[in-house]
Amino acid sequence: MEIYPAIDCLDQKVVRLYQGDYAQKEVYGTDPLAFAEQFQKAGATHLHLVDLDGAKYGKQRHFDWIRKLAEATDLFIEMGGGIRDAETIDQCLSAGIDRVILGTLAQKDPQTAQALLEKYGTKIAIGVDARDGKVAVNGWLETTETDAVSFCREAVSWGARHIIFTEISRDGTGQGVNLPLYQKLQEIPEILLTASGGITSMEDITQLKNSGIYGAILGKSLYSGKLALAEVIHAAGAQTKEGDA
Repeated sequence: MEIYPAIDCLDQKVVRLYQGDYAQKEVYGTDPLAFAEQFQKAGATHLHLVDLDGAKYGKQRHFDWIRKLAEATDLFIEMGGGIRDAETIDQCLSAGIDRVILGTLAQKDPQTAQALLEKYGTKIAIGVDARDGKVAVNGWLETTETDAVSFCREAVSWGARHIIFTEISRDGTGQGVNLPLYQKLQEIPEILLTASGGITSMEDITQLKNSGIYGAILGKSLYSGKLALAEVIHAAGAQTKEGDA
């Protein structure tokens, strides 16, 4: 199972939000690259990068520091936040991002999302953020009436391989994962599922791995020191950047 330590950036600071609430943030530093290098030193091969400003305002703007981070590390970097058209995807890929995440666009404009999936293939992941079982968009500020599990099935039917599923109610809370939910999602044929939100213990890691989950995103548990990244990576199994599907 691939482990993705997370770096969420807001106002050029590394932060963690509580349940996706922009008003409830904890600032951990001002240098994303320093955290990325620390994660790589601990054995990470992958990184989950989120531009919270982009997610909120619908436009990705930080290509300079993104390029700097990509050039300075050997990490496989997936990135989300404000990525809603081919031009932005091309800019991200040119800056060294390995895979981009479509969230709001996928829910709001499925036809465009499908066209982008046809063009870019596995360089795109679909991010499905769920609040009370419904898809949330626009930086989690808007909750739709779309059933999150059904939407995952639909996205896979478009040709998406990678689905990143976040339970907003558990994100940043340390509550642990909703294993039955991820096991249900894992039943979708051909899905490569990455779990996000509430992962807080080695038991969570073991259960996700044993369920056949492709990847897991860790945020607050790493920043708080509750989990040690090197131990998590060891428990999850060997990782290689080239092994990414």
